[in-house]
Amino acid sequence: MTRVEIEYCVPCGHLDRAADLQRDLLALFGQQLETVALRPGDGGVFVVRVDGEQVFDKSTDEYDEAAITETVRERLQAET
Repeated sequence: MTRVEIEYCVPCGHLDRAADLQRDLLALFGQQLETVALRPGDGGVFVVRVDGEQVFDKSTDEYDEAAITETVRERLQAET
């Protein structure tokens, strides 16, 4: 099953964005996902990993929830 990890900067206040993304992924894909984990960090980090592979990094990518969601969808489809 697909595992998603969202690492976010606590001091930067990225918790709300991380929690929103987590909630949206769970609402869209529900039991197709093994887990959508929030991992606190610092240093401005906001990184999304799917099955251990980084698919988004705030330091190099513009935040686009739709693109992140599509990447997760593609991973789920590849598993079937």
